[in-house]
Amino acid sequence: MTPNATPTVLVTGFEPFDNDPLNPSWEVARALEGWDCGGATVRAVQLPCVFGLAAERLDEALARWRPRLVVGLGLAGGRTEWQPERVAINCDDARIPDNAGRQPVDTAVVPGGPAAYFSTLPIKAIVQALRAAGLPASVSNTAGTFVCNHVFYALMLRLAGLPGVRGGFVHVPCLPEHAARHPGAPSMALATQVEALRVTLRTALAFENDIVAGGGQLH
Repeated sequence: MTPNATPTVLVTGFEPFDNDPLNPSWEVARALEGWDCGGATVRAVQLPCVFGLAAERLDEALARWRPRLVVGLGLAGGRTEWQPERVAINCDDARIPDNAGRQPVDTAVVPGGPAAYFSTLPIKAIVQALRAAGLPASVSNTAGTFVCNHVFYALMLRLAGLPGVRGGFVHVPCLPEHAARHPGAPSMALATQVEALRVTLRTALAFENDIVAGGGQLH
């Protein structure tokens, strides 16, 4: 397949899981399908919430779109901010089964692969830009050990072999209608999250190298 004439930004989100009717990550991703981001066209792809199969669908999307930038989105219920992830670890350890009933425990995402990969997104510049726009955001230092981390690790492994292509993962909060099914869960409106994605993509394309700024945590 020949590369696309128009540069592409790939954004992935997940199908619903754990008996919920929607997944905020996909609702946000698909809202920007076809959007022109600084001369690059956004393509949104839905991934299954299934270990292994999600990485296969990611491979298909990478082969089809040949993107210059890839941003994976995933739901993190309980989080209150838009959170770019710093690191993906080579570990599947599922607290609940995925949508195919798979529940790996202490299993490598890729046997023999590196222990971890860092995001190549300018995560601190993204957080700074989001806050400047009045959008709550912070760096996250753990993507968990469920399918989100699985896809994040698989993505960074693949991008390590694609010079010039950068990418990473962002965890997003619940939407209000999603939080209504989970009393007490924090939420962020869809329009706010879509704007956060716009800021994220613009910043990622504008900053090849990250800024130096505090973003660590005590625990």
